[in-house]
Amino acid sequence: MSRRTVIGDLRVQEILRQDGRVAYTIVEPGGPVHPAADSFLRTCDVGTARTYAYLLVDHLRWLPYEGLSPETVTFYDLERYMGAVGAEFNGPFGQPWREGKKPYQQSTLETAAAALKGFYVHQGKRGINEDVAKGFGGTRLPTKADRNRALLGHVTQEMPANKLRAKRRVRRRHPKLPPEGAREVLLKDFETARDRMVVTWLDDGGFRIGELTGLHLVDLHLRENARCGECRSAHVHICHRETNVNRSRVKTKQYWAVEDGVVQGGKIRRASPAMVHTYFEYMTTEYPPDAVHGMFLVNLCGPTAGLPWKTDSARKLLKRAGYRLDLGLVRPHMWRHKFGSDVLDAADGNAVIARDTGGWASAQTVEEVYGHTDVHDPAFVTALNSVWSESS
Repeated sequence: MSRRTVIGDLRVQEILRQDGRVAYTIVEPGGPVHPAADSFLRTCDVGTARTYAYLLVDHLRWLPYEGLSPETVTFYDLERYMGAVGAEFNGPFGQPWREGKKPYQQSTLETAAAALKGFYVHQGKRGINEDVAKGFGGTRLPTKADRNRALLGHVTQEMPANKLRAKRRVRRRHPKLPPEGAREVLLKDFETARDRMVVTWLDDGGFRIGELTGLHLVDLHLRENARCGECRSAHVHICHRETNVNRSRVKTKQYWAVEDGVVQGGKIRRASPAMVHTYFEYMTTEYPPDAVHGMFLVNLCGPTAGLPWKTDSARKLLKRAGYRLDLGLVRPHMWRHKFGSDVLDAADGNAVIARDTGGWASAQTVEEVYGHTDVHDPAFVTALNSVWSESS
């Protein structure tokens, strides 16, 4: 969603609670809370609520555009809406919608379908528009991925279906990697130990940027045989916290706790010698000794000096540097793609090793995204030349 001031229209509102937690809701023109949307979003955790809120507000703006409301919309209308935002739909889906904006991509269409199903099923439980809620009923056969995720997947016979979900386009994706030699160029250009450390940790650790900016000092066990006893070598515990001052969140949420002052659990990621070296350089030269928030990455100058560094700041740092150094667009996530590809190659295609080193949800994801043969690989070239010689 593009950031713009919304006046006289539905909009998403962020709510900061007294305990530091954040919630999201949808408000109507003038400020009152949209009761149906707010009731549904209260049932979601904060990460899901934020995503669903921005997708749901788009749908709620579309309803009056078509002379509809959450109480009068039909399931066919919902199918028309999905067609209006980019899904395949056989039939007219109304007037042009979201003019000037790109259609939703495949993953966004799937998330939008899940948000609409959750919203209208929740409405049906409240006795509102029960016919639409019933339209979401139905089951499908479980896939291999469904069985792997389920506790008793081997006996699972059916899974709940979502009729609004866009038809999946099965294709092998080629992720965008950082420009060739970007690490060396950036390390040479960056003047602060923090910025050099960020590049090193992204490249050697495969961190998502939210994981990196959400780290606390207590999460870092950068020595041999740390007290947690969960990894013999230097490592990091990636822990999801709702109360981070900089709003950084972890995508994969695993249970963690603090026992006797030591962090236990979370997602464990090993640290390279270069990561440990840049950590000590940063901590001994730039980290403010009076910081009380306990977070790892901080702003180094300006009015916010000493406060936790945000994900936006990290993205903009790399983007500016990429264009300044003629590298092109540089995003933090490019290094995660590079990390996944490199580990999968080094592990001779073992997707389970790559999954665990980078914290991906499944080995299947690793295989789909990173399991590509290099077209210039000697073995690939030899095999192709052999076929061509036989054909001629």
